[in-house]
Amino acid sequence: MLEIRDLTFHYKNQPLFDNVSLRLEKGEFAFLIGKSGTGKSTLLQMIYLNLFPQSGSVIIGDYETSNIKIKQIPLIRRKIGVVFQDFKLLRDRNVYENLEFVLRVTNHSGKEIKRIINDALVEVGLSHKRFNYPNELSGGEQQRIAIARAILNNPMIILADEPTGNLDPETSFEILELLQKINRRGTSILFATHDYDLVRKYPSARIFKIVDRKIIKGFLKKTNSEV
Repeated sequence: MLEIRDLTFHYKNQPLFDNVSLRLEKGEFAFLIGKSGTGKSTLLQMIYLNLFPQSGSVIIGDYETSNIKIKQIPLIRRKIGVVFQDFKLLRDRNVYENLEFVLRVTNHSGKEIKRIINDALVEVGLSHKRFNYPNELSGGEQQRIAIARAILNNPMIILADEPTGNLDPETSFEILELLQKINRRGTSILFATHDYDLVRKYPSARIFKIVDRKIIKGFLKKTNSEV
């Protein structure tokens, strides 16, 4: 479903990834871990096609970066949901309008938009907040709305880029549980974080750890932070 194959990427003449590979199966949940500055967000940007590798390729479904056409990129992005650490909600629009904006761009009808938004808000447990503005919501509620936005187009995969970085431990766990629930319904999730304490709550989850420009695959040991 998602494969990174022999990828090399240099940023401002500094090597960040050196011939790395990663494979995420359909419906799989995995953590992408590593210290700050190791390239977690950059790797997610390459999956979302904001950046492209110098060599190697990213394969998403039937598309591959080595031969993709520019006009295909918006179509691929509709299959990918993204959740950011800083929520990225439009401050001058209420919850419903934030979600409506995404669906208007993808040419859904008015009736479809209402149904899809209702379903997404029910999924994240915030139907009663549909007319609130972002500044009227807690950090955890804002992140739930960001997750609702990510699932609007029924994506194949959700890329969660440090989604709990601005949240307290209890709320962080609630957000992770919500993403786990969405995953159980068939959506693949790649959850980037440097919070090993959060990852330890799921010792059976698969881990991709970035170390020295490489990706080590495995499971987190219970005794320390090594894969």
